[in-house]
Amino acid sequence: MTEQYVIRLSPKLRGFHIITEAILGGITKPLPDQGLLHVFIQHTSAGVCINENADPDVLHDFELFFNRLAPENLSGMRHTIEGPDDMPAHIKSAIVGHSVQIPIVNGRLALGTWQGIYLCEFRNRASGRKLVISVLS
Repeated sequence: MTEQYVIRLSPKLRGFHIITEAILGGITKPLPDQGLLHVFIQHTSAGVCINENADPDVLHDFELFFNRLAPENLSGMRHTIEGPDDMPAHIKSAIVGHSVQIPIVNGRLALGTWQGIYLCEFRNRASGRKLVISVLS
């Protein structure tokens, strides 16, 4: 059986934001004893991933690395009509990805001790983001 939810996240600043609790808060029924949680972001300039959720320096370091990997105003970029942050945002989201899957074990997400689900916001002034959450049992 599959349950689906659409969660709208409020606008976030460019950077990496832990959204595990927002996702769990958007699920209105108890998680099954065992199954799979699938999170999909419906945008091409943001992504989702699983990573370190304890040390805030990780969030800073991710931002530093990705901005150096795909900088704004890179000479030769053609897709610039939506601003200098748009094409780098598309590149970054292609690298990070648009979905994550987490096993559900004993009615809880089987994330590791230091793992959390991130919204990877790559636009300078993004609108809210929509996530489609599927709970498979």
